[in-house]
Amino acid sequence: MPLTSSSSLTGSGWNVRIIGFPMDLGAGRRGVDMGPSAIRIAGVSDKLRALGYNVIDAGDIEIRTAESQEIEDPKLRYLPEISKACTLLAAEVEAALDHDEFPLVLGGDHSMSIGTLAGIAAHCKRTDKRLGVIWIDAHTDINIPETSPSGNIHGMPVAVSLGYGPKELTAIAGDFPKLLPHQLVYIGLRSVDEGERSLIRKLKIEAHTMADLDKHGVHRLIMKAVTSLRAKVDHLHVSFDLDSVDPMVASGVGTPVPGGLTYREAHLIMEAIADTGYMASMEVAEVNPILDNKNASAEFAADLIASSMGKRIL
Repeated sequence: MPLTSSSSLTGSGWNVRIIGFPMDLGAGRRGVDMGPSAIRIAGVSDKLRALGYNVIDAGDIEIRTAESQEIEDPKLRYLPEISKACTLLAAEVEAALDHDEFPLVLGGDHSMSIGTLAGIAAHCKRTDKRLGVIWIDAHTDINIPETSPSGNIHGMPVAVSLGYGPKELTAIAGDFPKLLPHQLVYIGLRSVDEGERSLIRKLKIEAHTMADLDKHGVHRLIMKAVTSLRAKVDHLHVSFDLDSVDPMVASGVGTPVPGGLTYREAHLIMEAIADTGYMASMEVAEVNPILDNKNASAEFAADLIASSMGKRIL
């Protein structure tokens, strides 16, 4: 169910289903598996209830830890378990949408998007909707195994969703591309591998770097993005990686990169997305409590979620 614009007074009567994805297998650093718990502790449910939403917490997807398994392919680290977990996540997300609920997925590393987008795409395919994605991240996450410098699958979810990569991932929830290049917009990029750069250019994906935001203004570019997508899609999904924010604002992230969004820029982006009234799902990735200071980054993430769902100063 798409959220209405912030001109509405409340989210009364709408169900938000929280799904935790406590995964760090796709990342090169441990700790983001505790992200869902940290965001819950930061009060995300209470913040959404205060806005008038009915919140159902579905708990966490069950995922085996790294210690209980071996790496079979260094180019696709922990592929079997990631495939299994993302298949479970896709089913949960699809079921939530089928019941007119708003799925809010809390991660976990960004490999979660393979499951989230697969579930949304399966629902959209059956209901004749067009999926669009705003990907807010320091990274493009569009590596394939041949271009990945690490073999970490959290750097591959966009490529997988576009149909590039192993069948164990691309065929989750159906053997079809989950996303089309013209239905994807990147916001806040500042760390892109050469192989990723080539694929983005080849596919002509709309991408706005931090330099673009500095030159042209955050509000202008996010409005350009949501306006261009509005004509192409019916279901807007927002994938927010907390490392899109500057580490001075949010230090507890999986892969920090200096020079990111400021506190106000991040909130402005989420408020602008909420104003469109057609966001219908969201995920927040890469919150790492091990690197955080008194859960401040998770609290910031919870506040951003609230901004994306209608919270305003006045």
